[in-house]
Amino acid sequence: MVERAESESRKLLGRLRDTMASQAAGQERLDQITHLTADSMGTEVCSIYLFRDDETLELCATQGLNPESVHQTRMKLGEGLVGRVARTGKVVNAADAPSAKGFRYMPETGEEIYSSFLGVPIQRLGEKLGVLVVQSKEAREFSADEVYALEVVAMVLAEMTELGAFVGEGAALRARHTQPVLIRGVTAQEGTAEGHVWLHEPRVVVTNLVADDPVREHARLTEAVENLRVSVDQLLAGASHDTEQVQVLEAYRMFANSKGWMRRMEENIDRGLSAEAAVEKEQSDVRARMLQATDAYLRERLQDLDDLSNRLLRILTGQGHQTGAELPENPILVARNIGPGELLEYGRQLRGIVLEEGSVGSHAAIVARALAIPLVINAKRIQIEALNGDHVMVDGDQGVVHLRPDDTVVSAFRDKMAMQAKAQERYASIRDKPAVTLCGKTIRLDMNAGLMADLPSLESSGAEGVGLFRTELQFLIRSQMPKRTELAALYARVLDAAQSKRVVFRTLDIGSDKVLPYMQAQDEPNPALGWRAIRVGLDKPGVMRMQLQALLRAAHGRPLSIMFPFIAQYEEYTAARAEVDKAIAREKKLGHPLPEKLEIGAMLETPSLAFASKKFYEEVEFLSIGGNDLKQFFFAADRENERVRRRYDTLNVSFLTFIEDIVARCAATNTRLSFCGEDAGRPVEALCLAAIGLQSLSMRPASVGPVKHLLRRCNLDDVRKVIHDARDAGEQSVRPAVMEYLRGLS
Repeated sequence: MVERAESESRKLLGRLRDTMASQAAGQERLDQITHLTADSMGTEVCSIYLFRDDETLELCATQGLNPESVHQTRMKLGEGLVGRVARTGKVVNAADAPSAKGFRYMPETGEEIYSSFLGVPIQRLGEKLGVLVVQSKEAREFSADEVYALEVVAMVLAEMTELGAFVGEGAALRARHTQPVLIRGVTAQEGTAEGHVWLHEPRVVVTNLVADDPVREHARLTEAVENLRVSVDQLLAGASHDTEQVQVLEAYRMFANSKGWMRRMEENIDRGLSAEAAVEKEQSDVRARMLQATDAYLRERLQDLDDLSNRLLRILTGQGHQTGAELPENPILVARNIGPGELLEYGRQLRGIVLEEGSVGSHAAIVARALAIPLVINAKRIQIEALNGDHVMVDGDQGVVHLRPDDTVVSAFRDKMAMQAKAQERYASIRDKPAVTLCGKTIRLDMNAGLMADLPSLESSGAEGVGLFRTELQFLIRSQMPKRTELAALYARVLDAAQSKRVVFRTLDIGSDKVLPYMQAQDEPNPALGWRAIRVGLDKPGVMRMQLQALLRAAHGRPLSIMFPFIAQYEEYTAARAEVDKAIAREKKLGHPLPEKLEIGAMLETPSLAFASKKFYEEVEFLSIGGNDLKQFFFAADRENERVRRRYDTLNVSFLTFIEDIVARCAATNTRLSFCGEDAGRPVEALCLAAIGLQSLSMRPASVGPVKHLLRRCNLDDVRKVIHDARDAGEQSVRPAVMEYLRGLS
């Protein structure tokens, strides 16, 4: 029985292949498929429903229903049995369809005379395309072999749809990857960019779905899986043995050696599929099952299996990574996610980056900020929708991506970019002028950096120095711990490039969302509040000592500023300061030159440090408010959580009052204070911070010009009065009042 069913399956696939190869128009091909499927399965009806938009299905072809209902019958997602299949992505097999839950009677199709219903989703790697249905008058449940046969037809339909085989009139038959698409994501790095899509890992397109020689296909699959296993073993052999990477690769090896995985792919070949089609069908089937899982671990394993299946498909098809291929003009990188090392390999060639996943604090976001490349994350479906070379516009300010935009969008977007370019010209004219307000106050504007590539911006931006140099990037982009000599050479080049301008080196800020590739990841319920930054440094002082020695040697007698991250209490600062003293004593003993001036400071990122003893404020030589972390802890709002982080405004009265209290404490002890973070680079926020007493701000280089331009137009005494009046009036945020004041300037 099984052999006969498999033979029938191969016969059906052979007939489908003839349809795929025909030169018929899209509608004619669909009609041929419904006819041969109904004939092969012995049913009176076969119907194909495709999505015309995200919420609506349209009957696009039928054998057995009223032909006049084609392109007329439509239903919403979840409506009727067809809509139920589309919504859930699950098979519906009903012997008595009219009594089945969710049945919808559609008189225009004449379907009321059919009892049995079998519907399977038409989907490709998680992308829902439509529903394939067969019906018969006989009240019966379709067998497992019949369900499989229909699933194979649905898979062929999905691949043919991807290849543009059904293009015709109407929204449901429009050519794929040709329509304008608006994708909303999350801003991770501001800025705008226009260019062409460059897929970091282009989709593998399976063109030979059907195979006549199962023996040959079995051999191809076996050889490809063996190559896959060898490549995974090689990756494991080259990996460090105490990292999260090893855990992922171990999962890969487990899947690659799974007998069940191999058996199911071999069964797919026995039923007439090619080796690559067998892999893709198994990938789609597992994806459909695992997406229903509520267990987070299982859903993470889906990503592992996807990666492994894609590796196997590339081996079988020869459609490997794009190494050696030429980037398009003005490339916009599109990827699911990407590591910092890979992103740095692209470097400043990229005009923009769009990721399906990621977080505002991810490694990719850190590098994108360092390179000043607009970045939008959580851009769902971008990999499904985009093709290499597609025209794309990235609005990092709004977190929006325009894929294949129409003329109206292109015109508006280019107008915005032109206005920004014109503004940059204005900023260039004041580049060498100080940020002096109308009331005579001078605000120091520094820039943030993390790579040598950032240092040329020190001159071009008009920044007075580097208020924050992130030292962790050099640790994140390597597969093993950098050596002290390497770090000393790098830090020396940074100081050389700064040309005597002040550079504040922040010691290693790892943990939370920044896990070193060669360091054991900690399974913490809330890593942002866990073992990170100075806590790691003090618990494992070897790395801190090595970094401090590298910094002292890099200075080679020049002034040096060192800042410790995430200090939460006085004792942490004194312990870290003691490590500096030990490093100095060691360097002195070795006869190495010491810095002519050494400043030791701390990042104020936790509310607790704002209430530290007066002795702390007297001892610390400078403080830098880390606005990003401080704000999330102050409001108890995770900055990675879009549902809560946007609810809280930096210009909230309570937050500004808190900052004002810190300013007062520093003024009382004559402690230098600056503000570092995204808000420092937003002109309105920067103006308010300056108005409440901050005399130093550190931001990304591109923000120096806009901030300086606004500061030079304003009287801080007036702005301070606006802020205090809004607070006295009981306003929750001073933003409306400040914006009203600014409108009065123009």
